[in-house]
Amino acid sequence: MSIALVTGASRGIGRACALALAKRGYDVAVNYVSNEAAAQAVVAEIEALGVRSLAVRANTAELPEVKDMFRTVVREMGGLDVLVNNAGVVDDRYLMMLTEDSLTRSLDINIKGYFHCAQQAALKMFKKKSGVIVNISSVSSVLAIPGQSVYSATKGAVNALTATLAKELAPYGIRVNAVAPGFVETEMLDHIPQEQREGYLKSVPMGRFAKPEEVGDAVCTLCDPTLSYLTGQTLILDGGLSL
Repeated sequence: MSIALVTGASRGIGRACALALAKRGYDVAVNYVSNEAAAQAVVAEIEALGVRSLAVRANTAELPEVKDMFRTVVREMGGLDVLVNNAGVVDDRYLMMLTEDSLTRSLDINIKGYFHCAQQAALKMFKKKSGVIVNISSVSSVLAIPGQSVYSATKGAVNALTATLAKELAPYGIRVNAVAPGFVETEMLDHIPQEQREGYLKSVPMGRFAKPEEVGDAVCTLCDPTLSYLTGQTLILDGGLSL
């Protein structure tokens, strides 16, 4: 039985990734940082599919908490085959409105958190010389959107991290790829004013936003053994937005 850990999996894209992996037979550890009830609800959904699940709390920006999380997952579930690095924050601000606290939080979670989790996952995967890491990036990593300078910079870093780790970890049988979604129908999109949403929609050639499940399916595809020769790539899943 394959075992996956999805960070930030209590809602949105992370939840969709966790459920998609569970539907394909993975046992799934559900990471959360604050909403335990939501994480336990995802665990219940996963277990209803006939596989094992576990909710595990950790702030991915804090290395000691990340180490504890990975130790718990391996101890309770028996190993680790897949890491989905998803936990992140979006704090859109124009340059002149940027605060030090906002900048630090974005860099700590969106970049340091990915490094922390990738490092601990690799340590668990080295011995068996196999494993998959999928980083959730964003179309903002390749598309300039005013007000997203910090978010875009962090997701650009995720793309660079993906490529470099793929080269470093390939000799150990560990593949590293990324999915960069465009606009996805999650709680984040719900907070955008209707007029702005309509403007975004007009910019998508396919004429619709992505469903979280489509991101989950893309993540599962990158984990599939049929793509065992694919590493270091960022899959842009944006309905043509960035073309």
